[in-house]
Amino acid sequence: MTTVLTPASPLTAADRCDRCGAQAYLRVVLASGGELLFCAHHGRKFEPELKKIAVEIQDETGRLSATSATASTEER
Repeated sequence: MTTVLTPASPLTAADRCDRCGAQAYLRVVLASGGELLFCAHHGRKFEPELKKIAVEIQDETGRLSATSATASTEER
């Protein structure tokens, strides 16, 4: 997925997926000025359609790998 990171407005735990309510890791900015939020699962599922309508995609799914690596290191 082609993405643009917007460091001025990082996603937080309060940002929820518009599809299922899980924590959002993708923000899709639309030409109309609106935005959609998706969890990693739904972001991947809808990727082809999102690329067609997005002006910008903020993808923070890399945080999931960093969190998993930290958690497994802390468990040792």
